[in-house]
Amino acid sequence: MKVADFDFPFDPGHIAQHPVEPRDKARLLDLSGESPTHKIIRDLPGLLQPEDLVVVNNTKVLPARLFGHRDSMAGTGGASVAVEATLVRQVAEDTWVALARPGKRLKQGQTIVFADGLDAALIAKDGAEVTLKFNRAGPELLTAIRTQGAMPLPPYIKRERGGDAVDRSLYQTPFAKYEGAVAAPTASLHFTTAVRAALPCAMAEVTLHVGLGTFAGISVEDTDDHVMHVEWGELPPETADAIAACKARGGRIVAIGTTALRTLEAFQGQAQAGDIDLFITPGFDFQVVDALLTNFHLPQSTLFMLVCAFAGAQKMKAAYALAQEAGYRFFSYGDACWLQR
Repeated sequence: MKVADFDFPFDPGHIAQHPVEPRDKARLLDLSGESPTHKIIRDLPGLLQPEDLVVVNNTKVLPARLFGHRDSMAGTGGASVAVEATLVRQVAEDTWVALARPGKRLKQGQTIVFADGLDAALIAKDGAEVTLKFNRAGPELLTAIRTQGAMPLPPYIKRERGGDAVDRSLYQTPFAKYEGAVAAPTASLHFTTAVRAALPCAMAEVTLHVGLGTFAGISVEDTDDHVMHVEWGELPPETADAIAACKARGGRIVAIGTTALRTLEAFQGQAQAGDIDLFITPGFDFQVVDALLTNFHLPQSTLFMLVCAFAGAQKMKAAYALAQEAGYRFFSYGDACWLQR
């Protein structure tokens, strides 16, 4: 399929820069019926049945956006250059793959100096993607990242350099347990204590440490040529048991967000852990998930392709047009939609 087939007109004025408060007042476009219905997140429990199982992603976002400068003595002879590095994947106790800016001005062998004695040698480079070997490792390195780092908000959320301190809580879901994501599973950001208490059904958890695989753009013209980045995920035995029990009683598996859905489908509802690079496009044979709560996604993105695969491309394009006409807020801090397969 052509990537251009998943384009749609979009007004950037709909991009949410901050979430609504309280979070359960966010709007919810219900696409499960014959015609779309406007609701809010507080209405979500009414869309569920006691036999259903709600599955959330319990990954925790690491404040992985670091600011420093290129060492002026690192073989360049030039002046110090400000550097922003967003860590995207840990490959060793002291080594991370990162997206760095300005990528064109960085070279292998240089050193990037951060605050408080933290620095990293640039040991490999592939475009804007670099591999950084830090002078600290393990828990000591993670502590330094937590102390110095800013939340890795998507570039369409505009912040001053270093970000807003409030995003450390706003961009973390109430289910966050296991640190390792560099982006939040944003559908879960809508859940308040009141919504959780009102759910009529059981909940279960999976882990997908969200990285480039979820949010990276597509640079090819045909979907067959796109290669997803690898992300680590886990479907624990207790969740596999809950899925089997839900299916046996005739309930629906409800994924909260595309990352939960991709984990469930990648492991086909079975207890497993490992790398996930599942790319879902129309024609995909869903084996596990029956319903999905998800935010609104970018044109020509892998996430928009996923919802088109789940609910139908024409239906989703019409829904996104309606959402813009009705003033819905888009992307990470925006509103949500409810889909049934």
